[in-house]
Amino acid sequence: MKPLLFDILRDKKLYLLDMDGTLYLGDRLFPATPPFLDALRAAGARYLFLTNNSSRGTGSYVQKLGRMGISACEEDFFTSTDAACAYLRANYNGVKIYALGTESFRRHLKQEGFPVTDRLEDDIDCLLMGYDTELTYQKLIDASILLGRGVTYLATNPDWVCPTAFGYVPDCGAMAQALEHATGRLPLFLGKPQPEIALLAMEKAGASPEETVLVGDRIYTDIACGRRAGIASILVFSGETTREILLESDIRPDIAIEDVSEITAALRAISGF
Repeated sequence: MKPLLFDILRDKKLYLLDMDGTLYLGDRLFPATPPFLDALRAAGARYLFLTNNSSRGTGSYVQKLGRMGISACEEDFFTSTDAACAYLRANYNGVKIYALGTESFRRHLKQEGFPVTDRLEDDIDCLLMGYDTELTYQKLIDASILLGRGVTYLATNPDWVCPTAFGYVPDCGAMAQALEHATGRLPLFLGKPQPEIALLAMEKAGASPEETVLVGDRIYTDIACGRRAGIASILVFSGETTREILLESDIRPDIAIEDVSEITAALRAISGF
């Protein structure tokens, strides 16, 4: 067991867990994930799934994990859509929003009480873009028109790609870059690496930064978020980031490990089970 990992995990009460590339790829659960979650529960720690992927609402994530054999409830999640909702409540409550995203994304926003549309209308004040696995060219046309009008422009996350079982596909950040080339505008990104998503998750769980650790596979979102939020961060090499990427990056995790199985072993050593 790595001594540094032992020191990082001691007295941690909340684990903020990235999902894609950390716990699974696509619909393939990593074998290390079930014993890892079991070890967290056995150690008396709480975990929240902290994901930038806004293509699914929390209900859909519960179902996805359930199909993989992982029991979860909606309270176990904090997503970039939740972070966007918190930002909208504080800054743009009541404005009509063009939600460029999936049906699940729009449903989540509607359930939170926001006036949402996916049609081009005259009274739209805000364009909120998520990771849209149901993207159509018409949505890009609508977005270009709205950005030309000067509406407020927000996006859930800056991820360039989303990992899959076969490689990567364009994520919200890549779509934002496409619209930048067309309109000259970039959005205000609200998910990781912005610290607010981690701070809001800690508030939800009632944990302090000293009691919290973030586990993820991406340097520029997961680890950067942890650093900005003032919490410990653990990078896993099971997803997007390679050792070569880490060596070239100026963003440093507290420790880098192969996968979450190393955390499982450390927790068992600490707890003696």
